[in-house]
Amino acid sequence: MDRPLTQNIRTGRAFATLEDYRKTGGYEGLKKTLADLKPKDVQQWVKDAGLRGRGGAGFSTGLKWSLVPIDQAPAQPRYLVINADEMEPGTFKDRLLLEKDPHQLLEGIVIAAYAIQAQTAYIFLRAEYRLAAERLTRAMQEARAAHYIGAHILDSDFSLEIHLHTSAGRYICGEESALLNALEGKRATPRPKPPFAVVSGLWGRPTVVNNVETLCNVPHILRHGADWYKGLGRGADAGTKLFGASGRVKKPGLWELPMGTPIREILEDHADGMKDGYRLRGFLPGGASTDFLLPEHLDVPMEFDTVAKAGSRMGTGTIIVLDDKTCPVQMVLNLERFFAQESCGWCTPCRDGLPWTVTLLQDIVEGRGRPEDLDTLSRLTRMLGPGNTFCALAPGAMEPLQSALKYFREDFERYIFQNRTLKEAV
Repeated sequence: MDRPLTQNIRTGRAFATLEDYRKTGGYEGLKKTLADLKPKDVQQWVKDAGLRGRGGAGFSTGLKWSLVPIDQAPAQPRYLVINADEMEPGTFKDRLLLEKDPHQLLEGIVIAAYAIQAQTAYIFLRAEYRLAAERLTRAMQEARAAHYIGAHILDSDFSLEIHLHTSAGRYICGEESALLNALEGKRATPRPKPPFAVVSGLWGRPTVVNNVETLCNVPHILRHGADWYKGLGRGADAGTKLFGASGRVKKPGLWELPMGTPIREILEDHADGMKDGYRLRGFLPGGASTDFLLPEHLDVPMEFDTVAKAGSRMGTGTIIVLDDKTCPVQMVLNLERFFAQESCGWCTPCRDGLPWTVTLLQDIVEGRGRPEDLDTLSRLTRMLGPGNTFCALAPGAMEPLQSALKYFREDFERYIFQNRTLKEAV
């Protein structure tokens, strides 16, 4: 049980059925919840366990649940929404859990819904995850037949309906409030905050939005306890995490490892190091919208606060590797094109600033760059930074750019000054 999230994922098995899931203690956490615990008890268990959101923000899951008003208006509808719209470049951890062990997510959903007294839950699924949709649908049918979802679950007073909603396929739908707008059938744009979703979310009702991996941790906490869960981590953060690596490593993939696992161990022991003929130059530790770190940061533990102190974010925990034969300027240009395309256009800095960023980078790469363009790019990273936009899309887009300008400035300058010298020579 040192790898609870992936214990049912086995070679030669397409996915875990209900029978497979129950053989390893599946739904025991739910039985314990409904038989012995009140909603606030469940919230406290998850708080005590130290579970932090696995979608990127790292906010305390139990604390988030406790912000939902359940005492003042017990008859008021509440909603649980599962963010399965995994569109962060370089991130594919939720896909593994959705396709290989869907019942683990379903059990987590029912426990979380009980904790906030929600009677309706929506799984907001990335449109391209068709196999995940098929397997979730089958798992929901199995769970309903076994009375794990539906009316009076396991002969208790608690009832829950779970609906699978396929996304329209936009990156912005991963932002909590834009997701809620899309679920309501509106344009997927962020909402101003406050009010926050836990008070006024889906259709103006209290709503909790949790990530897939976050909820997959919940059944194990309820089954084995908070102390057991905290003991799985190596440092300040509790539990295990799906860490991944992509790029020119010998064995790209995903591994469930303790929180606090050093980056070096992930890249060298599990991803088997760089491919022959390539050298590590840098990496994005948590998906495309995180700051570059360098080989000197390899011994940094993968924990939320520790990675932040190193100058980046743990984000989704899926590392994108930059090798010495890949141009960091062109890599950043590729990322900025994606973010500019995915901007919802709701606020001016993001709508106009990201295309401007792409234009400047493209000019640099194609030989039209000027020395002052680097100052403009630096200014844009501040203008599009936190606090200047409705949501975190543009600030996230600026993270790889601002760190590339910091660590790989000579690559930018080489494009500008070499081309300038050639033009002057002509």
